[in-house]
Amino acid sequence: MSLVKRLGRGLWVLRMLLVSGMIAPLRPDKYLRMGAVIRRQGVTATTGFSLAAARRPKGTALIDERGSLTWAELEAHTDALAVGIGALVGGPVGSLAILCRNHRGFVEALGAGAKLGADVLLLNTAFSGPQLSDVLQREGASVIVYDEEFAGIVALAGQGVDGLQEVVAWTDAPAAPDVTALTVDALVQRHLGQRPGKAPRAGKVILLTSGTTGTPKGARRSGGGGAAALAAMLDRIPWRGEQVTVVAAPMFHAWGFGQLAIAATMTCTVVMRRRFDPEATLALVDAHRATGLAVVPVMLERIVDLPTDVLDRYRCDSLRFVTASGSRMRTDAVTAFMDRFGDVVFNSYNATEAGLISTATPADLRVAPDTAGRPVVGTDLRIVDDEWRDVPQGEVGKITVLSDSHFEGYTSGDSKQFHEAFMVSGDIGRVDEAGRLYVVGRDDEMIVSGGENVYPLEVEEMLTAHDEVREAAVVGVDDEAFGQRLVAFVVPVPGATVTPDDLKRHIKEHLAGYKVPREVTLLDELPRNATGKVVKRELLAADPPA
Repeated sequence: MSLVKRLGRGLWVLRMLLVSGMIAPLRPDKYLRMGAVIRRQGVTATTGFSLAAARRPKGTALIDERGSLTWAELEAHTDALAVGIGALVGGPVGSLAILCRNHRGFVEALGAGAKLGADVLLLNTAFSGPQLSDVLQREGASVIVYDEEFAGIVALAGQGVDGLQEVVAWTDAPAAPDVTALTVDALVQRHLGQRPGKAPRAGKVILLTSGTTGTPKGARRSGGGGAAALAAMLDRIPWRGEQVTVVAAPMFHAWGFGQLAIAATMTCTVVMRRRFDPEATLALVDAHRATGLAVVPVMLERIVDLPTDVLDRYRCDSLRFVTASGSRMRTDAVTAFMDRFGDVVFNSYNATEAGLISTATPADLRVAPDTAGRPVVGTDLRIVDDEWRDVPQGEVGKITVLSDSHFEGYTSGDSKQFHEAFMVSGDIGRVDEAGRLYVVGRDDEMIVSGGENVYPLEVEEMLTAHDEVREAAVVGVDDEAFGQRLVAFVVPVPGATVTPDDLKRHIKEHLAGYKVPREVTLLDELPRNATGKVVKRELLAADPPA
């Protein structure tokens, strides 16, 4: 990039940070405190928590079922917890694992881990004992902070991990903790007022891939692209400093964690609750006059599926944006939400390994509810074939990405495939004449049936277009005659009378014959992981087709 272009890009980034309120006039002493934070901690994904404490110490940092904490209180808690965990381990903490739902204990453990210089491993709350054990061993965790409800699987997993130190983050016990217990609250109370020394290294946050098609992998990314990546997001989504955001998306997931980190960087109050409930989420937005709501797509779908009389109780007129990512959204849900609450939905295509790739604005979604939008500033996108040639506009190919957020490889030592500096995302998609991206599915989910390529998403969308279908998942299974055949799993709307044969006829009327599923199974619900993605391998494991 030429000097002129770099200068122009820098001025654009500065303008976006000023417009959003991230950069604002402050008293000189606050600038000095913020400078001290950076000297002590460096610039990491979680530095924003301490910067917010220096900038707005009396402002509300977070609100959960237990009440609220100011930024100064949160800073004091993370200091104390870091001292407490360091004393428990008796030496450097290489890797600290967190197995928590959305609440203050998650945030406190996250901040404490950063102050210890530990790699912080964010664990999926839906893990089984063996899965948890595998991940803890692979990542070399020395401490695990977990909610009491997960004590059983932690005990099972801990049997295979030598020297694992356990700390309970959330318990339903009385509010006054036993200060001798190994809980986050007890360690905070025991060491309140103490501050850890400067960390021996800059730890990283390790995000796990979803694991819907295999074993979850730990992904490291450098800095997230810094101010330029933040400005690219602010260019699309109207975050504003010192406002209120409800983060319903699981914070252990890349999307939920990213929204938490951005909120801290913007000194925004984060409202959260341990378990997602669609009506309770609307109530939080209204009660706190939230301007932002961060969800995974299935959450937005569950909200619009509420009975009309329930939806009528909430106005949510304070919302400026509802930002979603993590999986495909039902197009009818996107439109229904905006019809009721205004044009505030922003749908992003995000990857654990690459960060934010593209965002669809409400204007994009009104035209094309299934789009992932246009690439954000600083991200280049190519759709290529198997020979790495750009495919013609509108045709399907591999999605490859070049962005400001640099993927450093998996913790196992493996990496993603790259070609000419572009990372192969593992997804397939197309770009329309307006430059909008459409994600068609996973590259490894493409089905070859009778020599024809079939993308399950196309069939799923046609199934959900049926008036009596709520959601659907399509997979391929081996077939001696055709190589593979399609199998569909469908959740009808309540009270539906549709049959599998009806749905086969529906597909045949709209798509080519080779795209008609050979079997259609009706289910009460689809198996999903904690971030709302359908886990297709569980469909075949639970109900293998004949």
